Amino acid sequence: MEKPVYLDYSATTPVHPEVMETMLPYFIEKYGNASSIHEKGKEARLAVEQARARVAELINAGVEEIIFTSGGTEADNLALMGTAAVSKDLGNHIVVTNIEHHAVFETCHHLEKNGFSVTFVPVEPNGIVDVEKIRQAITDDTILISTIFANNEIGTIQPVKEIAGIALEYGIYCHTDAVQAIGRSRIDVKELGVDMLSLTAHKFYGPKGIGALYIRQGSQIAPIIYGGGQERGIRSGTESVPLIVGFGKAAQVASRDMDAEIQRLKPLRDRLINGVMQNIEGVVLNGDTANRLPNNANFCFDGVAIEKHGPKEKPEDYFSMSWELNKHGICASAGAACTAAGVTPSHVLMALGRSVEQAQGALRFSLGKWTTDADIDKTLEELPKLVARLRAEKKAQS
Repeated sequence: MEKPVYLDYSATTPVHPEVMETMLPYFIEKYGNASSIHEKGKEARLAVEQARARVAELINAGVEEIIFTSGGTEADNLALMGTAAVSKDLGNHIVVTNIEHHAVFETCHHLEKNGFSVTFVPVEPNGIVDVEKIRQAITDDTILISTIFANNEIGTIQPVKEIAGIALEYGIYCHTDAVQAIGRSRIDVKELGVDMLSLTAHKFYGPKGIGALYIRQGSQIAPIIYGGGQERGIRSGTESVPLIVGFGKAAQVASRDMDAEIQRLKPLRDRLINGVMQNIEGVVLNGDTANRLPNNANFCFDGVAIEKHGPKEKPEDYFSMSWELNKHGICASAGAACTAAGVTPSHVLMALGRSVEQAQGALRFSLGKWTTDADIDKTLEELPKLVARLRAEKKAQS
C-alpha cells in the first residue's frame, strides 16, 4: 500500500526520533515523581528543570517564567481565566480578534456568561488585524488583549509586537497564542513585549499532552486548577516527566533546525500555491500572501460543495474537500483539526468574507519536516482532477 502524503502538520506532527529516544527512559527506568525527595524524585526533578530551561531558551524567556500545562488549550484557558480572576476588581473587558483559536474563543464565551465583556475585533480581508482597531476597542475596563500570533487555519501572522506596545501604553495585560508559530518562526518574548504566550509540543515534533504558558515575571495570574501546588502553585498536578522531557528535547531540536527548515519549506509552499493558482480556475488563496507561516497554504475552491442527502451520522457523511482528497491518499485539512468533523463553516474563513459555500470548499495544506517535492507533485497532479470531478458532479446535481 502506497504511503499517504501527509500535508496536515498544522494539526499535529510526528514525534521526532531524537525526541522519542530522549523520552523513553523516563517511562521505564527514570520513573520518579518530580515532587518526591528521594533519588528517583531528584532525578525526575532535574529532568523537568532541564526541559524547562530548553523551552525557555527557545523563546528567550527566564526559566521561572515557564509553567507547564497539558497543552495549548489549557495554556490559553489559564491565560484568559487566570487573568480575568486576578484582575476582576480592575475591570471586566477583554479584547480579542475574530479569528482566534477555539481555545480562546470558547473561553471568552465562558467569561461572557460570567459577567465579563468581550470585544471581537474584525480582521482585514487579508486576515491581519489593524492595530488601530485594537486600540479603538480598549475601554477603561479593559484588562487583557489576546491575539493569536499565527492563525491555525490560514497561517497569517499578526502584528503582535505592535499590539503588545499598545497594551503596555494602557497598562493592560497582553497574551498571544503562539501554538502554530513555535518552531516555524523565531520568537523572542522580550522583543515581542507580551505578558503571556501559549505553546504546545506536538506542533513541532514533540509529544501530545504537554504545553506551556510563558508568564512574564511580575505578571499576576490566578490558578484555574487546584491541588498540590506544583508549577509554583499556578498549575497543580503531578508533572508528566516523560512528556516534559520530550517537550524540552523538541524545543532544543527546533532551536537547532528551525532556520534551515524554514528556508526549505518556503519554496515547497510557494510551488504548491503557484501550482494550484495556475492550474485551477475559481480558487482563492486565503490569508496574506507575504505575512504567513512558511508551511501554510489555505484555499477556497468555488463550485465544489456538493449537497449530500440521507442520514448523516459520521464525518464522511458530510461533504468535505479534505475527505474527498483523502480518498486519493493525500492528508490535508478543511480547517482547524479540532473542529474538522463538524459541519459549521469555519469562523476564520467567514471572517475573511467568504461565503458558506466557499468555506465548505476549503482546504488547508500544511507542510513539515518530512514533506518532499514528490508530495507536492502528487498533490498538484490529483487536486485539479478532484476539483474538476466535484464541479461536474455539482453541475449535474443542480
